Amino acid sequence: MRIGIHIPPTIPPERLRSLATAAERSGLDELWVWEDSFKQSGVASATAALAWTDRIRVGISLLPAPLRNPVLTAMEFATVERMFPGRFVAGIGHGVQEWMGQAGVRAASPLTLLREQVTAIRDLLAGEEVTASGRYVNLDRVRLDWPPSPPPPLMVGGSGPRSVALAAEIGDGNLLTNALTDDEVRALAGAVIVARKQAGRTDADRPEVAAAQIVATGADAQQRLDRELPLWGGRPGAGIGVAGDAAAVAAAADRYASYGITSYGVQPTADEPDLEGFIAFLGRQVKPLLS
Repeated sequence: MRIGIHIPPTIPPERLRSLATAAERSGLDELWVWEDSFKQSGVASATAALAWTDRIRVGISLLPAPLRNPVLTAMEFATVERMFPGRFVAGIGHGVQEWMGQAGVRAASPLTLLREQVTAIRDLLAGEEVTASGRYVNLDRVRLDWPPSPPPPLMVGGSGPRSVALAAEIGDGNLLTNALTDDEVRALAGAVIVARKQAGRTDADRPEVAAAQIVATGADAQQRLDRELPLWGGRPGAGIGVAGDAAAVAAAADRYASYGITSYGVQPTADEPDLEGFIAFLGRQVKPLLS
């Protein structure tokens, strides 16, 4: 299992360079950036982080499909992958519907939109000529001039049962939300395997599943975690997130691995006083404890 840092949109974009280089120095495997409305651009953030580093994988968790044209998204993904081959992980989802409504792009059927977008983007990244006549995606003989070979992994996000099943069917992996109990993570990881088998995926038993946990450490860790959880739909005292030392975080990561999680992301609290130190703690104290 890979371990990485998630840079939430509560952190201003100008902090990213220092955090990305700290993640690389610390030995973490991955760094994930977000595209939450109406905050940072996921593609811009990922590209900058890749340019500032040499080794670490950089993923987007995730782009809201309603805000984007699939051709433009495929062009962006292809460009980033060709510039930084093998280190980029693309991510897309149907977005938070309230925010999509604010932006004037709310879809009547978010899952239909997501299916059509992901299908078109995957085919374009594979170098195919795409013609589509769907409810939301309509393309006429579109082919990328610079498709990447191979294309980057295309992770698909969602937490509801239908979203998880769709992501397992059409994506290269599933992105889970960050405020789940252990039982919920275990159940969702199992649901991914079932959905992939039902879809006839040849790799059904070996799904890529990325999940994040909100983590706080230090003397006031529990209080900071309890303040953070409601911001992400979590309830204090429900067994969500981790407050503790390196051993506690490593134990949580190992539990996630036992459920089938292949990428364990750690999200700091918005009030984390030393983000660079927190990243160093993950790479130098937590990672060596992982079994």
